[in-house]
Amino acid sequence: MNKQKPLQSDLKLAETLAAERRAARERRPSRAEAEEAVRTLIRWTGDDPDREGLAGTPERVARAYEEYFAGYHDDPVEILQRTFEEVEGYDEMVLLRDIRFESHCEHHMAPILGRAHIAYLPDHRVVGISKLARLVQVYAKRLQIQEKMTAQIANTIQQVLQPLGVAVVIEASHQCMTTRGVHKPGAALATSRMLGVFRENPATRREFLAMLRGGATFED
Repeated sequence: MNKQKPLQSDLKLAETLAAERRAARERRPSRAEAEEAVRTLIRWTGDDPDREGLAGTPERVARAYEEYFAGYHDDPVEILQRTFEEVEGYDEMVLLRDIRFESHCEHHMAPILGRAHIAYLPDHRVVGISKLARLVQVYAKRLQIQEKMTAQIANTIQQVLQPLGVAVVIEASHQCMTTRGVHKPGAALATSRMLGVFRENPATRREFLAMLRGGATFED
């Protein structure tokens, strides 16, 4: 199988990631400023941030935000840098299913709860499966929309590993529409990003979808 040509989106990915890292290095508000912002929101809701039950809330919220948005401090490309070439000629699909994640939507800062499924067709190099889960976590721990997160994961794998193809499917529930707004609990959004042979070869795509459903098929 011939190695695919670089995709236009991949050529722009390094520049995009560099811009994100530059933005992350810009001055951030201090912890005290963040806590004061929480106090302002509490007053805006109509409550008193100095009452006993809320006195420690600004500090707790700031700590929680450090965990929710820890992905801004990690480099997704660096996570995938260590690869393995001694794979005894293995050249079939690698699929990691059901990677659970928690994220927050950038429109309402409401939780997004879901699962990611990642597959790639190696071209001489593979990466530890924990790195794939870590990649999902890095992008999830940022303000997100699901469509962008799906593309970011696939594009980063394509850029770093340079496999013959990448497939990413994400299924998630968005609390910005289940607990507010239209109030539709139980609704879930599915997004996908197919690159290389997963986009170009229907048989490879069908094999991926069959394995995703739990009915792995192995074709000659």
